[in-house]
Amino acid sequence: MTTALITGASGLVGSHLVERLRRNGWHLRALVRDPTRTGWLAEQEVDLRVGDTRDAAAFRRAAEGAQFIFHCAAAITPRGGWEAFRAPNIDGTRNAIHAAEQANARLLHLSSVAVYGPDGRYALTSDGTLQEVQPLRPMPDTAWYARSKRESEQLVMDAHRTGRIWATAVRPCVIYGPRDRQFIPRAAALLRLPLVPRIGDGCAVFAIVHARSVAEVAVRAVTSDVAGGRAYNVTNDPPFTVNEFYAAAEEGLGQRARWLRIPGAAAQGAMGAVGAALRALRVPGASMLNAQSLDFVLADNPFSSERAQRELGWTSSVDPHAAVVEAFRGITRG
Repeated sequence: MTTALITGASGLVGSHLVERLRRNGWHLRALVRDPTRTGWLAEQEVDLRVGDTRDAAAFRRAAEGAQFIFHCAAAITPRGGWEAFRAPNIDGTRNAIHAAEQANARLLHLSSVAVYGPDGRYALTSDGTLQEVQPLRPMPDTAWYARSKRESEQLVMDAHRTGRIWATAVRPCVIYGPRDRQFIPRAAALLRLPLVPRIGDGCAVFAIVHARSVAEVAVRAVTSDVAGGRAYNVTNDPPFTVNEFYAAAEEGLGQRARWLRIPGAAAQGAMGAVGAALRALRVPGASMLNAQSLDFVLADNPFSSERAQRELGWTSSVDPHAAVVEAFRGITRG
């Protein structure tokens, strides 16, 4: 029987990997810090191994006898500056590499399109070159999450290149789906404001992807010889516009938002200040209102999953309207 170790198995992508691999009859292990606080995962047929990704010895013990390691655990929005990102994301990945080396297991690293950097993501070329092979642009030192994902992915690729392990990586954009604790809850809080800013005409294609799609590409990549040493963007379910997302979100929440329409140009001049004021007042959902979020709703998804489609034979099976409705219906009503 094929055995896989999953880190972050109680998280969004990790939990969908559990569902995907169980359907194929894999034996699954999960590295968890506290087995009494695993929520959904506790109800699954998964062998829970206690340990932290920052504990190299615990990681190695959990990986013994596994043929595959899916490293999905990462800090996304911790407090504490650079060190709060560096220790779990970079040191944790270094330990994943060591564990894969000791177990002679293939390693799938869950990366992110954040590796392109906050300034580079909307400057990607459209000359037909695969985005994943283009040189990465410099990024600000203060882009802590993006830096940690780029440096951790580079560790994985260097380990593959030097022959220490066999490894591959997937780079999703903003992920949503059942058990989402980041994007969908924040969007729901925003849509429940007494008056919700609606920026631009809503015709831009959202850079979002369902966790089920990410899990599917991850499994295809780690079990495909061609994927060794390569990274794959996972970004495009069928194109879904901002307006279509709002409509599905309202259906899932069972309520209509009260919209304040703001032209895109006006928002670019004011949203940073408005978002800062709302965050200072602790308004729910205000974290989604900042200058960087404007590109997310005003510009089309700049990423392409062409490489995953071409090399791994992946095509999305997600109906985005139904999937977004389902994700918002899973939010506990306040």
